[in-house]
Amino acid sequence: MHPILIQIGSLEIRWYGAMIALACLVGYWLAGREAERKGIGKEKFQEFFLYAVIGAVIGARLYYVAFTELAMFWENPLSVFAIWKGGLAIHGALLGGLLVSIFYTWKQNINLAAFLDTLTPPLILGQAIGRIGCFLNGDAHGYPTRMPWGLVYSPESLAGQMFPGQPLHPTQLYEMILNLIIFGILWKIRTKLKLDGQLFLAYVILYSAARILVEHFRADKLTYLGNISTAQSIGIIGILLSVVLMIGLKRKRSIRIKSEHHNKR
Repeated sequence: MHPILIQIGSLEIRWYGAMIALACLVGYWLAGREAERKGIGKEKFQEFFLYAVIGAVIGARLYYVAFTELAMFWENPLSVFAIWKGGLAIHGALLGGLLVSIFYTWKQNINLAAFLDTLTPPLILGQAIGRIGCFLNGDAHGYPTRMPWGLVYSPESLAGQMFPGQPLHPTQLYEMILNLIIFGILWKIRTKLKLDGQLFLAYVILYSAARILVEHFRADKLTYLGNISTAQSIGIIGILLSVVLMIGLKRKRSIRIKSEHHNKR
């Protein structure tokens, strides 16, 4: 587990960046297939993808800096662009991508709920691939453990510097496995759900629950007001909002069906 994939002189290509790039490529390919299946123009999707990546990276970095390196940012504002060293928060990326999706679908007059459903399976699969980058980079790591699967990270990694020589929970792999399970579930049910938006809301519920669980083992989690986990807080809010929206979608569909049935009579 070494954070650097290739080094030529002062030039470094890190596993973290390589896995993020791979996640984007796989997500782009899979989302393109889903867009065609759902009748969304491929050209529009290709245009959106570039904006989404930019929005996600900006959101991920700003979110991370806000909770961990705000003082350093004021001293050196250009440090916000040092994404090759890590320091990208998934919740910031999700929020940034969501804002871009809302704006783009509004400008293009595209159904937002159907559009988000199209992006959902590629998104969670990309997250799983991204966690491999975190694992090799040594960030998003866990607390020390005596479990037989505890891993000792290289001294060059972030985990190795924080807990030198100690076996740690491989929380990156925990989340990767859970993300792959969620991907399998969402991929299986994506053609069976009857309402636009249900797949995306199912993703929010499943991923939030998985992240709440993994956070119990993470040592480098982002916190506020002392030691309150931001990911767990956002996860709880996400689950509650998604359940409410799920109920609202079903009620709306029920009312529509009753209205159509009444008009036929």
